Amino acid sequence: MKDVYREIEGSADSGLMLIADHASNRVPDDIDLGVHPSVLDKHVAVDIGVDRLSGLVAGRLECPAIIANVSRLVVDLHREHDHPDATPAHSDGHHIPANAALDEAARRARIERFWHPYHGRASELIDHHDPDMLFTLHSFTPRLETRAHESRPWHAGILYNQDDRAARVAIPKLEALGLHVGDNQPYSGLELNATMDLHAEARGLPYLAIEVRNDLIADAEGARKWAELLAPIIAETRDALKK
Repeated sequence: MKDVYREIEGSADSGLMLIADHASNRVPDDIDLGVHPSVLDKHVAVDIGVDRLSGLVAGRLECPAIIANVSRLVVDLHREHDHPDATPAHSDGHHIPANAALDEAARRARIERFWHPYHGRASELIDHHDPDMLFTLHSFTPRLETRAHESRPWHAGILYNQDDRAARVAIPKLEALGLHVGDNQPYSGLELNATMDLHAEARGLPYLAIEVRNDLIADAEGARKWAELLAPIIAETRDALKK
């Protein structure tokens, strides 16, 4: 469903599958969020750099992927379907008037149109490919607009909820490269881990939830550099967990 997601073909032999929830800032033509167009280029609308990074990483690992093709301001696919922020009315100081005005029927229709097809297809792909490990790619802003005094200095973060098997392998590997790595930072997977809770923890599948600071992957060269860095770490983590 091009309106909701795109897929990258890959081999089940890779033992991996990528899910990228916030890779697009696309707003369908029949939806008017009531925001200035410039807002769609900000981190509140899209994980900057993740679309390009996802394609490069999946290509290097030859793994299948499902990549969101709709802005998180339309439906935030990295929230539970019944979470109020699945159709956010506010994000980092930006008001989303059309979402604030949604009644319950309209909100349910938005969820039915985008959330359920996306996560339904992700579940089908996991069943089909039977990966040894899932991974997800996100990016974070170096400084929130509503907390301009607080810097977020990490180069990358690894998030997890109850299952930290992959995190415990990957964090020291990234640190060994000289990176400043957030352990459940810049925010905690104990509080926000919706997609991996649904598709990994519920199945007992290990997973790697990777956040990269968006200024590091905002251009083609940055994305290429980080794809070269991350792909071996993801593969090594998968292999370590199979032993």
